Amino acid sequence: MKVRRTFLWILLPFFALGAFAFVATSRAGYETARYEVLEKHGRVEIRRYEAHVVVSTAMKDGAQNGSFGRLFQYISGNNRSESKVEMTTPVFMPASGDGEPREMQFVVPADVASVGAPLPKDPSVRLSKMKGGRYAVLRYSGIATGKARRAKLEELRAKLGELGLETTGQPIHAGYDPPWTPGPMRRNEVLLRVK
Repeated sequence: MKVRRTFLWILLPFFALGAFAFVATSRAGYETARYEVLEKHGRVEIRRYEAHVVVSTAMKDGAQNGSFGRLFQYISGNNRSESKVEMTTPVFMPASGDGEPREMQFVVPADVASVGAPLPKDPSVRLSKMKGGRYAVLRYSGIATGKARRAKLEELRAKLGELGLETTGQPIHAGYDPPWTPGPMRRNEVLLRVK
């Protein structure tokens, strides 16, 4: 029994390394919304994002209520041109002032956006634009529950207060990983547009 337990402890780092490599390479396979890091202040980055074309749908009370599925159907060909659109990262979730997500957005790949993204068939799905500009971003791991999102938003606001940076608009949450990704390996972010 002791030998088996020792053997498991020896294997654990290899399993963790394999899981980390799987998550990192699966995330690396997707186009990511383009940005440039302008400044770093501890765990907070000030980034300049390009404007992005997004496909979006409403969320209800911060819950997905099928929003991911509707957007996934759109990129899978449920659009007017019946064309498939590659998945991108992150999934943006614009929120209300208290940090509760109200909408889910997939970024349309740059090459698709440049020729005109296909129009949605589903009336609850629409194309719009995420404004470019300067955003303060706090990155964190774990499962992004409502409580975690609110706590990280308050942490970001406190840091921006220390830095004397003024924000404009509502917060945006971002998730980079599929739901089966273990919590400690997930990449989540909260963004606030800064003046």
